[in-house]
Amino acid sequence: MSESPDVVSVERLIAAPADRIFELLADPSRHHDIDGSGSVRDAKKSPPRLTMGAQFGMSMHLGVNYSMTNEVIEFDDGKRIAWQTRPSGSFQGRFFGGRIWRYELEPADGGTLVRESWDISQEKGPIKGLLGIGRSKEHTRAAMEKTLVNIARLTEQ
Repeated sequence: MSESPDVVSVERLIAAPADRIFELLADPSRHHDIDGSGSVRDAKKSPPRLTMGAQFGMSMHLGVNYSMTNEVIEFDDGKRIAWQTRPSGSFQGRFFGGRIWRYELEPADGGTLVRESWDISQEKGPIKGLLGIGRSKEHTRAAMEKTLVNIARLTEQ
């Protein structure tokens, strides 16, 4: 798969129907269960099911505790969902924020092909340069692969 310098994607065939996988992705209270990075803690101020334009908060931990605010910016029920993240405080928002997490689901023989993408094309501030370098991208790719393993574990029967 060809990628832009600002996008990392991984995919996996999951032996589960797309609607089951999508329901897991659209429930922010379950993001901790699927997270392969170990940084997602708890959803806060979140709807029970995400839809286009929905906003939800997430408690995070990566060395220190912090919070992110997310907005669903792409939504095709059962097929595609993406949210854009921003730090919860306005001060931090001047230095970073704007990355997009996207999930695309396609029916395939044996289940559903799930593609997860991390898109930093709209990331703002000096952190974009740090995120775009090899080690950060490879760390993110490995965490995304674990996320897909977790989604498979939770949805395959």
